[in-house]
Amino acid sequence: MSVDKKIVLDRVAMIREDVVRLKKMADMSLAEFKSDPDNYAVAEHHLRRASESVLDIGRHIIAKSGFTKATDYTQIIDILGENGVIPHEFAKEFRKIGGFRNRIVHMYWKVTTDELYEVIKNDTDKLVQYTKYIVKHIDKTGA
Repeated sequence: MSVDKKIVLDRVAMIREDVVRLKKMADMSLAEFKSDPDNYAVAEHHLRRASESVLDIGRHIIAKSGFTKATDYTQIIDILGENGVIPHEFAKEFRKIGGFRNRIVHMYWKVTTDELYEVIKNDTDKLVQYTKYIVKHIDKTGA
């Protein structure tokens, strides 16, 4: 079994599209972001979709590469780091994406507007960096 390059690159493209939308919102002031409730809904949607794509890519690479199976979302990122798909140091910081995805999906009522704004303001570049590492891995392994 090998990694399906099309599946991975389709998800990479989706993450990059979501980041474009998130960066527009991150350019707003907090007051402007809070002024329209639709901003929260749009940001939440794109952050959730990008997070799901991150995890889909990770699960696919793990399964097709025969790496240890993840038992939760944060472990997906850890396993990618342990196996050199993404740098280990990056994985340690980026692993919270799985946890935040869970909060958006399962504990959405606890995610405040301020918290969501801080994530899109401070963490969208990490999504872009992840896609770069993934593409580099795919190119290196010839998947």
